[in-house]
Amino acid sequence: MKLKLYQIDAFTSDLFKGNYAAVVPLDSWLSASLMQAIASENNLSETAFVVRRDDGGFDIRWFSPIKEIAFCGHATLASAFVLFKHLPQATHIDFHARATGAFSVHRRSQGLIEMNFPRREYEPTTDVPGELVRGLSIQPKAVFTSEQAYIALYDTETDVRAVVPNLELIAQLGPRDVVVTAPGDRHDFVSRYFWPANGGAEDPVTGSIHAALAPLWSNLIGKRKLVALQASERSGILYCELEADRVLISGHAVQYLEGTIDLSAAQML
Repeated sequence: MKLKLYQIDAFTSDLFKGNYAAVVPLDSWLSASLMQAIASENNLSETAFVVRRDDGGFDIRWFSPIKEIAFCGHATLASAFVLFKHLPQATHIDFHARATGAFSVHRRSQGLIEMNFPRREYEPTTDVPGELVRGLSIQPKAVFTSEQAYIALYDTETDVRAVVPNLELIAQLGPRDVVVTAPGDRHDFVSRYFWPANGGAEDPVTGSIHAALAPLWSNLIGKRKLVALQASERSGILYCELEADRVLISGHAVQYLEGTIDLSAAQML
């Protein structure tokens, strides 16, 4: 069996920036164990698998190198980039995922791809876990909790860039990850994302967490449209907009690789 594979850098217009994702279009689902093996072999932040539905939309699943992930923004952006490339007349794509339900992705001007995600709620955390307190080299001024992660709030971008995580301690907070965030020097807000329990050390750009970060910062600074920088080593830019119970997250993407997965020598899982 041979499968097409595309490697895309998401939330960037420049190669070797943003977050890398593999995209594997399928005619029908492989076993979860085989998809996990492919994702582990790719060893990227995520590998997305997409299957076309009878109604013309696409089912999508995301796998990190170690497990299936419930919600992934950058690999959705990468998948839409690939699908739009092969559907040049399409202006939008309807996706469905188990955890997020139905959502749409739209082709916008100047190469932007806009994802329409459910808004994710957050709440203040008064009983901060000790692993979080000890797991960040700089103590945050406040902590919030979302379904996906603990959100550690800082005063400055300098603080966010200077944080050194203790990944062994942060891994003990699983299944939640940890995001550190602050007002940006040149952007509305900045963040960094640590996810040792679910995928790796530091994620280069994390679209999914912005479904919670954008509402948080909208409330903090009173803006409905925000530009965010994920201040990882690779870095990435996300354009966020609040609409009722939805969050629009947009970004650019660029293709790095198009290839073929050859499973002929594999023992099928």
